[in-house]
Amino acid sequence: QFNELGLSEKVLQAVEASGYTTPTPIQAQAIPQALGGRDILGIAQTGTGKTAAFTLPMLSRLEQGRARARMPRTLILEPTRELAAQVEESFAKYGVNHKLNVALLIGGVSFGDQEAKIMRGADVLIATPGRLLDFFERGKLLLTGIEILVIDEADRMLDMGFIPDIEKICKLVPFTRQTLFFSATMPPEITRLTEAFLHNPVRIEVARAATTASTITQGLVASHGHAAKRETLRQLIRSQENLKNAIIFCNRKRDVAILHKSLVKHGFSAGALHGDMDQLARMASLDAFKNGEVQLIVCSDVAARGLDIPDVSHVFNFDAPTHSEDYVHRIGRTGRAGKSGVALTIVTDDDRKYIDQIEKLIAKQIDWIGPKLDELGPDETPREHRGRGNGRDGDRRGPRR
Repeated sequence: QFNELGLSEKVLQAVEASGYTTPTPIQAQAIPQALGGRDILGIAQTGTGKTAAFTLPMLSRLEQGRARARMPRTLILEPTRELAAQVEESFAKYGVNHKLNVALLIGGVSFGDQEAKIMRGADVLIATPGRLLDFFERGKLLLTGIEILVIDEADRMLDMGFIPDIEKICKLVPFTRQTLFFSATMPPEITRLTEAFLHNPVRIEVARAATTASTITQGLVASHGHAAKRETLRQLIRSQENLKNAIIFCNRKRDVAILHKSLVKHGFSAGALHGDMDQLARMASLDAFKNGEVQLIVCSDVAARGLDIPDVSHVFNFDAPTHSEDYVHRIGRTGRAGKSGVALTIVTDDDRKYIDQIEKLIAKQIDWIGPKLDELGPDETPREHRGRGNGRDGDRRGPRR
């Protein structure tokens, strides 16, 4: 139970008010160690409750002391604006009995507002690496008061090219800080980072790297490319009996816009989310999906990690992901917190090697729904539509690497 982990009374009251009584495995293992001041290396797939595994002990530890102007006491690094905003929501929920200043440093928001929060003194600073270094280099921020450093979604940081920034930030914070480090997978670059910047960490691994939750029913759907692929998706959506809502993934942000427009044109309730949208538009689109104003949301992989929407019934991969780890993170948007979910991937002839890689990674064969690729009949799409704006197949440049 949460009340056996050593958390403060204020934190326990907030947890109880949220309706939680039993910690997830990573929370049960990480919280006592974090409260004891140990460095933690947490290997956990998305949806395991790791955000609370670091926010709850941080809140307990922050009850003593106060932040000074421009000198935050704790720092949480997140790869994307959406993840940073979600961690801020987590502090608002669990820190309801604390009078803590939480500051968010992310792109797409005015410097002035963020600077005002830093000047007031931030107990908790949640930031994306680029914006944090921007503030530091302008002399608006001192990192010498950091007591706890959290590096979250480290493997996504690696994918996005943030590792040099992370190394720089680790050298700017005090050597004596406590570090809590989380990653779903442990490629060699991440292992090297942990060896350089963690001191005798407790290693907590709650699921084999790159496993998929048993609550998710997975399936492959064979399709021709081009316009036929969009028709396959429409038929799939219409054929799902218990579809409450769904996240649809494309490999490229330009294809997000094309597919979104196509779905709306065919009468579906759909929104879109990708990296070229400004922060306000992204948050508005996400809120509309969370609140049930739209049933479908079409995304690029910017949305694949860590989005905490507790009750997503379906995930559709319009494009098979070219990185097999992305498959695990995408489908992890459904089947969360013990609920069941469905994840279906549309597969064209070009995708065979990606599916092989995915099945090798998750050590499981995914069943075909309907005919397999080799059993598909001829493409019935009118010839004049076959080369128009689809996912990868109509793009001569080949897949994103």
